[in-house]
Amino acid sequence: MPRYLTFVIALFISWSANSMEMSIPKEVTSTVASAVPASAAAPIQLQAGPREAGPREAAPRRGTLYKVRHDGKTSYLFGTIHVGKQGFFPLEPEVTRALADSSALVLELDTRVHKPFEQALAKYGSYPPGDSITRHLSPRALTQLNKALARAGLALQNVAMYRPWLVANILVGTEIEKHGYHRSNGVEGFLLTAAVEQKKEVHELESADYQLSLFASLDDAQQERYLMENLEELENGRALQKSAGLIDAWSNADAARIDVMARELTSGDTVSATFMDRTLLGKRNPEMAAHIERIMQSDQVAFVGIGLLHLVGDNGIPALLRQRGYDVEKVY
Repeated sequence: MPRYLTFVIALFISWSANSMEMSIPKEVTSTVASAVPASAAAPIQLQAGPREAGPREAAPRRGTLYKVRHDGKTSYLFGTIHVGKQGFFPLEPEVTRALADSSALVLELDTRVHKPFEQALAKYGSYPPGDSITRHLSPRALTQLNKALARAGLALQNVAMYRPWLVANILVGTEIEKHGYHRSNGVEGFLLTAAVEQKKEVHELESADYQLSLFASLDDAQQERYLMENLEELENGRALQKSAGLIDAWSNADAARIDVMARELTSGDTVSATFMDRTLLGKRNPEMAAHIERIMQSDQVAFVGIGLLHLVGDNGIPALLRQRGYDVEKVY
């Protein structure tokens, strides 16, 4: 299978709004292979490394940061985005100090490890040999898909082996990358570089197999609707607007706008919004909170970097940890 997947989840990451909440190894997205011609995506930039801010240059606040305390132990929660620009780094000093004070970095996935993600993509994102997306879409959906592929400079034969949810994410991701947002500049890469330099342990909250199995839980009818919704938003510009809006809100630590974007992405009767609300966030948040609790019960001081939308609202991880008796302070 071609080693190109667009953003996550998210979040995700395309980076469609749904996949913006999914962590994706950089190696999986670093090579533009046969599914996506070189002309269809902007060049992948190298991961921005840490740099020192000048005496008059204060790094702006980005994302959102929480301090979590329980039984005399302290850990941190930081909201990440899985794509970005090199200018987003270095992160704000409160974030880098929190990471430096921690004994372990915890991410959704260790994005340095790409083989499990490639295996999960083949398992959940591709049809068996001899099958094709053309056998699973209505004539109307297939017509719309061909139009969208033509606009993106792609051929149906190059994505025919992929399931509709993955094709939707590839198309949205191609559009996002054209506008300068790259997986290679995701926050996880910056955090991992710092953690390795500081000789910290790195732990995962989830597995690639689990993350991508969530998309596979959509049946054929739901996957067609998911694809059609994304194709419509690509055509009217909403796909870029949503993704860029969330990234911009993160880059300015704009809590009010982050809340607005979260409600927009999880409201309505579309497959995309329902899937985000009930599965990518509603199902995973309690599981993540339980895993974070187990980590905090150990002797480690953890810096937990997870997709921004997991930290928002009454069902976000900070709220869930408070319900479990943890003292959760929003630093910013």
